[in-house]
Amino acid sequence: MLILAVGDVIGKPGRQALARFLPEIKRQYGVDFTIVNAENVAGGIGVTPDTATDLINSGADVLTSGNHVWAQKDILPVLDSEMPLIRPLNYPPGVPGRGYFITRGVMVVNLIGRTFIGNFECPFRTMDALLEQVQDKPPVVVVDFHAEATSEKVALGRYLDGRVSAVLGTHTHVGTIDAQILPRGTAYVTDIGMTGPIDSVIGDDTDNVIQRFLTQLPHRMSAGKGKTTLNAVLVRVDNATGRATAIERIQRETD
Repeated sequence: MLILAVGDVIGKPGRQALARFLPEIKRQYGVDFTIVNAENVAGGIGVTPDTATDLINSGADVLTSGNHVWAQKDILPVLDSEMPLIRPLNYPPGVPGRGYFITRGVMVVNLIGRTFIGNFECPFRTMDALLEQVQDKPPVVVVDFHAEATSEKVALGRYLDGRVSAVLGTHTHVGTIDAQILPRGTAYVTDIGMTGPIDSVIGDDTDNVIQRFLTQLPHRMSAGKGKTTLNAVLVRVDNATGRATAIERIQRETD
């Protein structure tokens, strides 16, 4: 099984890049299953029902998210609907939505880190509990770990090595060069990267971000403009054992 995971889609430029490149990539590589991180797809922060639908129409099978999933309030009822959109599993009990989704022989799990982000349930122990509790768990399990600290991401990858098919980092929007197969057969990368405007600061308008750093005053964030990129990783998994056998980076840029 070939699984494509696409990094955080940023606003309209990211949606346009995904619509342009995803069908082509799926045809070229024969992709069987596609995961897209959607937490910044609506104007650069959050996700709405319409923008989530855009990603699904472009070819996503499951949408993951992160700490910005709550930014657009009209998404809250959708999190409990049949739409394949998940939020981090290790939020406290009682929040809307679900933290994993099983479809077409793949279980996709969303976790959020705690270092530099916020106070959440332990992602390590939360994942332990999930793996023990889910009775219909397929062999193929992919984790989107939405976290800031490199060390926390690497540690979770090592912790879950051999128990899941892949641990793929999101959130920083900057792709890392450490895509690898860990010793017990789990594919790992610290951060997939982003899908959105290149001439930006991690997807946001450059001038607004610089002013925020210079003045320490809040400035409205908006997606950058111009040339775009799509960052993704392609993972080959034995769907009988759930072990990954290869991982490679996929990148496309507009002219």
